[in-house]
Amino acid sequence: MSRKIVVTEYISLDGVIEDPVGMEKSGLGDWTGPFNRGPEGDKFKHDELSASDAILLGRVTYDAFAAVWPAVKDDTGFADRMNSLPKFVVSNTLKQAEWDNTTILSDNPTEQIRHLKEHSGGDILVYGSAALVHSLMPHGLIDEYNLMVYPTVLGRGKRLFPDGYVSKLTLVECRPLGSGIVLLRYGSEG
Repeated sequence: MSRKIVVTEYISLDGVIEDPVGMEKSGLGDWTGPFNRGPEGDKFKHDELSASDAILLGRVTYDAFAAVWPAVKDDTGFADRMNSLPKFVVSNTLKQAEWDNTTILSDNPTEQIRHLKEHSGGDILVYGSAALVHSLMPHGLIDEYNLMVYPTVLGRGKRLFPDGYVSKLTLVECRPLGSGIVLLRYGSEG
């Protein structure tokens, strides 16, 4: 049985996924900071990571994560899991990956990702990575979207679904979390 590619995003009401914690210096600021997803949201994020056996990232998200996660220490095991999982970064310019267990995908990344997906195992989790997600969409490589919708409108920024992209999604789950955040999980029909 092939693995699923699961895209997980913090998303504003107007569909923006760019720079939710302000690490990318986009000028959007830490737009998730004023909200608390609560224990149920924290548990979901832990369960999501536990169901995965690989992380797939675009270059911008990889750089932001690699600058922070190796130094994170927590008592929940989340950071240990994040740091120990195999990571794949799609980049044509990155020559060496400093974060442990990282493989750079540069030559025909779509086919390399398709090959990764064909193996059995847990989910391949994609955090953020707007450009990567946009490149996977037309190839039908995304199986699920896990969206934490924040009750904020940003008015600008990179959106999850680019102009012109059309797809039918199936609602898998919908539940409220803390601070007015809603978890929406959708299966993709390609």
